[in-house]
Amino acid sequence: MLTLSEVAISNARVAVRVDFNVPISDGQIENDERLRATLPTIEYCLARNAEIVLLSHLGRPKGQIKPDLSLRPIARSLEVLLGQPVEFIDDLDGYFQSIKDSKAIQPGKISLLENLRFVPGEEKNNEEFGTNLGRIGDIYVFDAFATAHRAHASTYGAVKTAPQSCAGLLFSREIETLSTVMDTPARPLVAVVGGAKISGKLEVLEQIGRIADATLVGGGIANTLLLANGWSVGRSLVEQELISTAKSISAKTSLELPIDVMVCDEIAHENNALFRLLDEVSDNDMIVDIGPETGRRFAKVIGGAATILWNGPMGVFEIDQYGEGTRAVTEAVANADGFSVVGGGDTLAAISKYSANRKFDYISTGGGAFLDFIEGRKLPALEALSRH
Repeated sequence: MLTLSEVAISNARVAVRVDFNVPISDGQIENDERLRATLPTIEYCLARNAEIVLLSHLGRPKGQIKPDLSLRPIARSLEVLLGQPVEFIDDLDGYFQSIKDSKAIQPGKISLLENLRFVPGEEKNNEEFGTNLGRIGDIYVFDAFATAHRAHASTYGAVKTAPQSCAGLLFSREIETLSTVMDTPARPLVAVVGGAKISGKLEVLEQIGRIADATLVGGGIANTLLLANGWSVGRSLVEQELISTAKSISAKTSLELPIDVMVCDEIAHENNALFRLLDEVSDNDMIVDIGPETGRRFAKVIGGAATILWNGPMGVFEIDQYGEGTRAVTEAVANADGFSVVGGGDTLAAISKYSANRKFDYISTGGGAFLDFIEGRKLPALEALSRH
């Protein structure tokens, strides 16, 4: 896989596939972390007098033009972050034709194309659309790790058909950091796995269980595993169809599950969380958080780690009274001396809520890609880059 630093981009037109899939409300960006994460790649190209054409998606318009998912507000935010104009291009077909008609390069210019997913061919990995994207410039830079697990036109087809493709600075760092954690971590390695659903994370748990010195499990995933191990979980969120698989994973790996939990009869802002030992959970209870003793135990294990890998909250942290377990884990990871790597949208929302963003060693921009990489699945974008 070629990296940006290995490619000659001076005075060239560079197409950069970034991930600007950020929350926008009433035309205002609510969290610009993903924009900021791409700045090193953009600034690297600017310093070498390249013309930059940025490509991204936003949301799931499913091939339809939806004004509320336009990237226009992102262009305005980029102008502020970069301190220079960013041309917004909403006519993709017209743009493709214009660069065919004229090969002139405008060094230092930055353009942002409209939401790629407004085009039906993007998610279908349409060959013509992928080729048009790949031929925008002399070099196609892939820097959108969060989309690397999708075989779309801009993440796979364009990478393959471009005159030259390479990994951007952000993508390169993501791969390097996660590879180190999975292959040669400083030990002990402690993994913290949470989130609402177990489907999609069972394979991750099995893989992590093989390499981690301790695997701490909370959230809805823990509910399913507790039930598989014979504990009553009342009316808690579980995935019944995965009980047998959960039993198999439990038998093959050493997972540390909650020893106490917080429950309620209905998940609501006005309902308080009640303490329960595992053998006290009633048929009407819903588990919404790990308990205080579990939180202390998890924090102690995290504090002794040399490497920490965290994905997923410990409970329904969006409601304050159900978030103490997630807060405890957030603070433990943030204050630990070990090298910490966190990823996943809910995880990032949790650390944002508990004001610990700047205390983590590495915050991955990926969600599904983060989990797929940990599991050992092939990422289409990485595969395309490796073959180019």
